[in-house]
Amino acid sequence: MERGRARHNLAARIGVWSTHHRKTAVLGWLLFVVLAAGIGGATGMVEMSDAENGAGDSARAEQILQDAGLAKPAGELVMVSAPAAGEWEAAAAALTDAVRDTGEIRDLAAPLPSADGKDALITFAMRGDARTAPDRVQPVLDAVAAVAKAHPDVEIHQFGEASAGKWLGDLLAEDFRRAEFTAVPLALGILLVAFGAVVAALLPVGLALTACLAAFGLLSIASHQLHLFQTTYSVMFLMGFAVGVDYCLFYLRRERDERAAGRDAETALRIAAATSGRAVLVSGLTVMVAMGGMFLSGLLLFKGFALATIIVVFIAMLGSVTVLPALLSWLGDRVDAGRIPFLNRRARHTSPGSGRIVARVLGPVLARPRLFAVAATVLLLGLAAPALGMKTETLGLEKQFGSDSQLSVAHRTITESFPGGPAPALVVVRAPDITAPDVGKALAGFDNVTVHRAENIAEIEVPLPDGTAGLTELREQRLPAAFDGTGARTYVTGETAGSVDFNDQLRRGIVPVFAFITAVTFLLMLFCFRSYVIAVTSIALNLLSVAASYGVMTAVFQHGWGASLIGSEGVGAIEAWMPLFVLVVLFGLSMDYHVFVVSRIREARVGGLDNRGAIETGIRRTAGAVTGAAAIMVAVFAVFGTLSMQDMQQMGVGLAVAVLLDATVVRMVLLPSVMLLLGERNWRTPKGLSRLPSLEGDEPDLRADATSVTAKV
Repeated sequence: MERGRARHNLAARIGVWSTHHRKTAVLGWLLFVVLAAGIGGATGMVEMSDAENGAGDSARAEQILQDAGLAKPAGELVMVSAPAAGEWEAAAAALTDAVRDTGEIRDLAAPLPSADGKDALITFAMRGDARTAPDRVQPVLDAVAAVAKAHPDVEIHQFGEASAGKWLGDLLAEDFRRAEFTAVPLALGILLVAFGAVVAALLPVGLALTACLAAFGLLSIASHQLHLFQTTYSVMFLMGFAVGVDYCLFYLRRERDERAAGRDAETALRIAAATSGRAVLVSGLTVMVAMGGMFLSGLLLFKGFALATIIVVFIAMLGSVTVLPALLSWLGDRVDAGRIPFLNRRARHTSPGSGRIVARVLGPVLARPRLFAVAATVLLLGLAAPALGMKTETLGLEKQFGSDSQLSVAHRTITESFPGGPAPALVVVRAPDITAPDVGKALAGFDNVTVHRAENIAEIEVPLPDGTAGLTELREQRLPAAFDGTGARTYVTGETAGSVDFNDQLRRGIVPVFAFITAVTFLLMLFCFRSYVIAVTSIALNLLSVAASYGVMTAVFQHGWGASLIGSEGVGAIEAWMPLFVLVVLFGLSMDYHVFVVSRIREARVGGLDNRGAIETGIRRTAGAVTGAAAIMVAVFAVFGTLSMQDMQQMGVGLAVAVLLDATVVRMVLLPSVMLLLGERNWRTPKGLSRLPSLEGDEPDLRADATSVTAKV
């Protein structure tokens, strides 16, 4: 009976095919991974330009310069500071000669003294393409360092696009290696505890890593059409490894549970395919659709994130429902090879429904559901409260690396002596005739003007000592007063303008993205579980998790509450792209646990249990897998929370906190209490939906098992 029923849904059919064609499934997977990684590595990744990464007025300015072949070179600032006025002259002269002799620079300006005469600012630009300047800046860095060593009586600070890009590239490479070498052993250790056997622990890690490897290759190929941000690979690994391990864990844990319940190997594998395999397909589809919402943001950055996560989740999902059952069929009981005595006994004795901790939590929750529902909601809303004051901005490199880093110290020191120096506004003026008298008169009212007659474009560099207030005055007052009636159009770019325009686009884009993911999540849950009540509660629980995550991120990284405990600090704002990214990712990832748990509850309900019994059975049967999966996700995300860059820290901590809350407060307390309070309304099917074919197929007959578990409780 079980065997026939297990064939009816798509996941079961895929699992059966894989077990019957083990060699084809495994060799096909390996060939796919090798080809994808090899071709992708040969083509390389294409990064987005400044114009592509921006939005609004600033992006148009960058695009005008790029189209005219006037792309701004990578600028560098070097400040020489002395104890007394004028004592910097010898060092400044030596530094000017040293950087000129490298042959890598252009537009070298004479030293500019500060107001008190104790400091001098030397400006120049790197030759060639600004995007490759970080790869060529090392001789300049060496020359500056040599002058600093030869003149110990002065302080020398350097900040610029090339030097910061070099610093960033080296740091990202080191951080990514550290994340890989930390996350993988952590996940393996958690899986060893969960399964008590080396082979069973290695399977999910191996499949997740090969899925990430293939995804890296495919993303590199795709980047030639959709250019990517430099941290996209890190985001892909973060998502792909965590999701890949979790999907395999769900599948493998169900197969092990069925074997522990006394079923033969073939039947256990068929049931795992029909149940956990189906949950993996639904979860993966939900994650991918949620990620697709980022295409509506209007920003290339999020389109790259969406593409990366969709690719890696699809590959991880595919491997979990094809290669994993093929390997399990081939290994049989050898999946328990490499048993670790103490851990193996613990894993074997953790039979379905026997978790003592779960029983201690679940018993009181089901006894007083209204009290625990209110308490859990209040807790999550309390954690979310700081998010009401969340501020977002595109964090400059000086904020990304911490206040004590060499880069941040240089930026801060230069800014104090030369306000607006490191981050001036660049006004791009385009006119039918840039040499027209009225345009020339308008340009004469500004300093630092560069006119490109052949292109009918002018560039004006304007310091912004007042930051965004100065930018607003420039855009709304100074430029209109100067250029209105001349026929010229003005566009403002630069670090401050780019951050403001990016934030404005995010505020406009988050509404359609949110509407899309909530609507699609509702429809997927409705069609999957045939219950509008479950669909609505799914969205409500996800929103509580997201809100709590926002609150924790704001408290830690904006206000600095407890930031030192994780080696970070408050920077006064959240990275501009973080709220939208976290919203979409958590909406997708929360479905992993939600689909897995609710599927098991519904399975028990179809098996004949009442609402309370089904909830209790489903929660207890999934507790081990959810705990292990959440521990792995929290561990992987927490690793990113310890990296050097502020945006990676924010992303890692935000996702880790949300997953931890989702797997504990939401799934263990709020979900069962709310479902118990709703009663039979959980399972009402809309009349229109009842005519549609079920995504589930028939359920395995587990009524006897569900009853026995309830009896144990």
